[in-house]
Amino acid sequence: MKQNNRIKFFLLSGILLFSIILGITKGSVDLSLRELLLEQNRHILLLRLLRVALAIIAGSGLAACGITLQAILRNPLAEPYLLGTSSGAGLGAVAAIIFGALNIYLPLAAFAGASLTVVLVYLLARQDNKIEIQSLILAGVVVSVALSGIIVFLVSFYDNKALHGILWWLWGSLQVYDIKLLGTISILVIGGIIFIYTLSQDLNALSLGEEEAIHLGVDAETIKKYLFLVTSLITAGIVCICGIIGFVGLIIPHATRYLVGPNHRVLIPAACVAASAFMILCDLISRTLTPPFEIPIGVITACIGAPLFIALLKAKEKIK
Repeated sequence: MKQNNRIKFFLLSGILLFSIILGITKGSVDLSLRELLLEQNRHILLLRLLRVALAIIAGSGLAACGITLQAILRNPLAEPYLLGTSSGAGLGAVAAIIFGALNIYLPLAAFAGASLTVVLVYLLARQDNKIEIQSLILAGVVVSVALSGIIVFLVSFYDNKALHGILWWLWGSLQVYDIKLLGTISILVIGGIIFIYTLSQDLNALSLGEEEAIHLGVDAETIKKYLFLVTSLITAGIVCICGIIGFVGLIIPHATRYLVGPNHRVLIPAACVAASAFMILCDLISRTLTPPFEIPIGVITACIGAPLFIALLKAKEKIK
């Protein structure tokens, strides 16, 4: 079984490498690797490398968060935006536009909005210094819907082209405006994924249930708090740099689990590789489908992700 999973992981790595080459060489103008190395094309190479890097960071982070939340919440529909981070980030960004903040402050406002939303959801769900899973899910859904309503209200009464731009951004874009911001978010996401991976065995136990995990010697309550914090920070960081990209943190964990099994020591790295390739290919489609216009990547992931998720559900039903 281990040998089989190792082969599958190498295949996923090969797909990722192929995706990276496509992401670098294909676009509104197709250029070979040799042509990209020419002096006059170096700026195109840099832009595409940055997009590929952001696709890898965002895809890996969303997949790791999706796997973590599905394990600790024991809910197959759990995904990174379950705790309201997307709506909080959107409200923060819209508020920044209304108060005349420059574009450089938009990521900061989005990150602050997402972080404060997670704190609010946590406070609403906490009971006797414990996090009740059902209360957390309900609090996340309620807060997300409420903040989404506020965003629509603000957009309705504040007619500005900038708001149209921010709504487009909230559907997701891998265009990199600030290399330093990309570096900061990369450190945050990579550090978070490493932390989650070190708790792989605890996730295996928690996915069986809290009582079983406690019997196995896992401090379930403490581990849950740490993981909620880390996944929230990762998600907030990703949203602040590339907007809301749906379905990646939902379908990739399920597809990878179907491929390599439920062991988180294998599942997490495999899902990160698969999500990276998926994001690069979706970004390529968003850039090349209707040139010279770019479709928000969140639209592409939704159009591909929804049918794929249904297909996975049907496949699991047949297995049962």
